[in-house]
Amino acid sequence: MAEAVLVADAVTRLFDENAGVRGVDLDVREGEVHALVGLNGAGKSTLMRLLLGMLRPQSGTVRLAGHDLRSAPLALWATVGHLVEYPLAYPELGARANLVLSARLHGVPPRGVAGVVDGVLDEFDLRQFTKRRAGRLSLGNRQRLGLASALQHDPKLIVLDEPTNALDPRGVILLRESLRRRADAGAAVLVSSHHLDEVARIADRITVLNAGRVVGSLDPRGVEIERAFFELVLSDDLVRA
Repeated sequence: MAEAVLVADAVTRLFDENAGVRGVDLDVREGEVHALVGLNGAGKSTLMRLLLGMLRPQSGTVRLAGHDLRSAPLALWATVGHLVEYPLAYPELGARANLVLSARLHGVPPRGVAGVVDGVLDEFDLRQFTKRRAGRLSLGNRQRLGLASALQHDPKLIVLDEPTNALDPRGVILLRESLRRRADAGAAVLVSSHHLDEVARIADRITVLNAGRVVGSLDPRGVEIERAFFELVLSDDLVRA
C-alpha cells in the first residue's frame, strides 16, 4: 500500500448550531486521487481548512508527512499546493507576474522560475493572459490562474476544494488531465466536489461526507454511483433523525 502523505485522525471542529466536522478519519496516499464528496453544507470546506492548518481542530490530530500539523517544519509547506474556496491573486498584476510571485513563495529556485511559469501557462492555456490584470479576468480564468498557482511547483500533496467551480468544459478537461498526470507521477491528491460524475472520472477512492461525518465510500468504477451516494446520505439522515 502506498504511503499516506496526509492523515486525519478523529478530527473534530464544531461551530454554532453544531455545524462543522465530527471525528473524521481520512488519509491521502502517494500516487492517488482521493475525492471527498458531499452535499452543500456537508463540511467539506471546513475539513479542507483543518487539513491545511487554516483551522485548529478541537480534538483529534492532522499529520503531514508524518509530522503533527501543529509542529510541522515550515519547509514542508513548500511541498503542498492548495486552493480552498477562492483563488487568490494580486488583481493589479498580470497572470505571469502572479505566477512568478507564487513560484518564488513556494520555494522554486530563481533560475527555474521562468521555466516553471512558462510550463504552467501552457498547461492551463493562460498564455494569452500573461499581461492582463488578474482583476480583469473572467471567473473561469481566475480559477485557472489559481489552479496554476497551486500546482506549478509540482507539490507532493495537492488539496483542492471544489476546483471545477466556474470552469468551462475546456478548463475542466485541463484540470482533470493535470491532476491525473500528477497523481500518476506520485503526488497525493485530495479534491472535494459535489459533482460525482466529474470526480469519478479521475478518482482512485471516493469518501462520502454528510453532516460533518464520514458515512461511507464509493467505488469510482461502480455502476449507479449517484444512486449509491444518495442512499448513503439518506440512510445517515434517517439514523440521525
